Parts: sequence; structure tokens; C-alpha cells
Amino acid sequence: MAHLIVNGGKPLTGTISPSGNKNSILPIFCASLLTNEMVVIRNVPDITDLQKLVNFCEALGSVIHWDKPAMVMETDHSAFGTEPANEEIPHGMRSAVLLFAPLLFRLKRLKIRTNAKGCALGVREIDPHLEVFSGFGVEVEMNAGVELSLYGRYRGQRHWQDYISVTTTESFLMAAVVAEGDSSLINAAGEPHVQDLCNFLQSMGAGIEGGGSSVLSIQGVEGLSGTEVTIASDHHEIATFLALGAMTGGEVRVEKSVPHHFTLIERSFRKVGVAIEYEDDTAIVRENQQLEMEVPFTPNLLPKIEAAPWPYFPVDLLPPMIALATRARGVMQFWNKIYESGFWWIPELIKFGAHVVTSDPHRIIVFGQKPMHPAVVDAPYIIRAAIALYMAAASIEGESLVRNADSIRRAHPNFVRNLKKLGADTEWEE
Repeated sequence: MAHLIVNGGKPLTGTISPSGNKNSILPIFCASLLTNEMVVIRNVPDITDLQKLVNFCEALGSVIHWDKPAMVMETDHSAFGTEPANEEIPHGMRSAVLLFAPLLFRLKRLKIRTNAKGCALGVREIDPHLEVFSGFGVEVEMNAGVELSLYGRYRGQRHWQDYISVTTTESFLMAAVVAEGDSSLINAAGEPHVQDLCNFLQSMGAGIEGGGSSVLSIQGVEGLSGTEVTIASDHHEIATFLALGAMTGGEVRVEKSVPHHFTLIERSFRKVGVAIEYEDDTAIVRENQQLEMEVPFTPNLLPKIEAAPWPYFPVDLLPPMIALATRARGVMQFWNKIYESGFWWIPELIKFGAHVVTSDPHRIIVFGQKPMHPAVVDAPYIIRAAIALYMAAASIEGESLVRNADSIRRAHPNFVRNLKKLGADTEWEE
């Protein structure tokens, strides 16, 4: 386990470049299995989840050249073969489910004995994936786990999801683009990383309409070609460093930002008294932000930030905004409409002296600008919650320790390096 030693109370100031989006590279890498031709991927983040997927594919014959300093990866799956044993399927990450569609496309049979999971946010079911595969003509059998069998090609289908699911939408896309016939998905996810996957598959020759909307139409093709793609900047990391600048009183500039995805995120920042500016594609938070909660026009209501599937406010950004709210004057309600365990890390935040009331599993109320002090806290296996605990520590003068912060490396390979560029006094303790 790795811990973060934090000497806080220093304004963070400077310019950084964000990493490539974790939630884009993982499905795009898995989708590269749908072709035997070379795929070149640029701006590849050096994250642990991706390394697990690379190791898995290399063990089964893929040739992958990953120049980590240059952030470029070349994949050649033409020699991929051999049915994987259960223990070879990467464990400990939700993105393992994204292997199922391309593996069935290649191998026709797949045995799943463990439920892939990525963090501690609650139940992460695979039932929606199995329902999708069944609709594509896959035979699903329960026998000491799950056995999936595909005879021939996927068959096109029309499917209406019970609820918006990012990974189920991505699985549907990867099967539909190589299916026989046309497919459509209603109640599809439209997050930026889903849009990135759509664009990637289209560059390989897939026929996809409606990317980013709630209805996808896909025209299946017999085969896909190689391509080149550049992974977009991680909007979660961009927002995190802007929040860090605001809550420590410094001026932070984030290059290669994605302003077209930030309209609602900017509005949420304004609710806690933070203004985001732009110079071309560089996002800026100026020093000494107001940090005062917005008061609603409607009387007797708390101001709130509520998170749900895109185009709502991204649920992964709730923890950094909660940390920021602890330093702002006023009261703010946060509503997580997705995960039933999304707030169970709050007692660790309270160890710093934060005043947070848990209303129910999905809602909390933050009373900001209360006196806070250094603390030793235990990070959960939730990427952004671990970052939020770091953020609180960074805003408090004195030394704090965020234990078991390894999950940060699952998405942000240069997190501490970037912090140091901004003047932070922070070290990993292995």
C-alpha cells in the first residue's frame, strides 16, 4: 500500500497538462481487439488498469509496443488466440467487463467465475451485460459462474436499457459494430468517453449514428481496420486541479482542457464561488477565489449539486467538489443519484474537522468554512474520494497522512509530479 504524506497550507500555483482520460483509453484498448490490423494510440496514460489489460493480451499472443515516455502505444492482435483461463482475466477493476465483447468475437467461448469490480462504490452488477449478449445471440449458462458461447457472428438487435450504464453501452457498441445486421440502443450513455469510443470505432470503419445521445444506431460490418487515435484529456483531472487551486488560494492553469464538456461543470464551480476562465484551450482558476456558496432564488431550499449519468454533473467529480465546499462559506447539499455507497468515505473527511451531515445513502449536506486541522485518514478504494481527502489535507497547514491512496494511480499517473509543479509539498510513502 502507498500513502500520501501531505504538508499543506500552501497555495498551489502553476501550469500543468492533464493525463489522457482513463475512461477513454480502457474501452478503446479493449476495442482494438476487434481488428488484426495495427492500432496506434497517442496520449496514453500510464495507469495500472491499462497495464493489467496489456499484460493479459500479451499473455495470449498480442504484440504491444508501449512507449510510456512518449505516451504512444501500438497494438497488433493478429496472433491473439487461446481461450483464457479464469485466473488470467484481470481482477480488481470494473473495466475487465469491457473485454467480454471482443473476447467473444474472437474466441466464441468465455468463462467468467468472478464478478469484475473496480472500487468500493457498491454493487456493480454484470446482469445488464449478460442481457445484452443474450440479445446478440450469445448463449448464457450459469455453471459455477457464467459461461458465454457465440455460434457464428453476433446478430443485430434492438435493446432498451433499464437504466443508463456506461460500460453496458460500451459493450453493446463493441458487439454491434461487428454484428450481422443493424442494431439500436435506447437509453444509451453519452459520457465524453463513450463519445470517444464511438469516434474510435467509426475511424475503424464502423457505422454509428447518435454518439453522445440517448439513442444509438449501429450498422454492423464484417470486419474493422486499423486506425490511429489520440486519447482526449481527462476532464475529471482538469476539474480536480482547478478545484485544488481554488481551495488553496492559488492560480492554476490546465492546458489541453476540453471546454466543450465543461459548461455544467463550470456552473457547479460557480455554486461554490469559483470562476473558471479560458485562454484558448487552457482553463484557469485565478488566485483568491470568492469561495462562497450560491444562495438559491427559491426560498427555503438548500443550494445543491446533483450527479447522475451524463449530461448531468459527473458523479466522479462529486468528491473533489465536496472537498472544495468544506472551504467555502455557506451550506451545500450534494446528491449522488447513482451509487448507494458513494458517501461512505465521508467519516474520513470529518477527521479533518469538516462539518458534513449524511442525510441518507445518496445525499449529504456540507457546512463550509469550519475550522479544520491536520489528520491521518484512510482512503477508500475510490479514486476520486482518495483525491478529495488529499485536497482537504493540502488546504490545511501542517502535516497530514492519507493512507492507502493507491487507487489514485488507477487514473492519474502523474498526480504527485503535477502537484509538485504547482508547489505542493507532497510525497508518496511506499
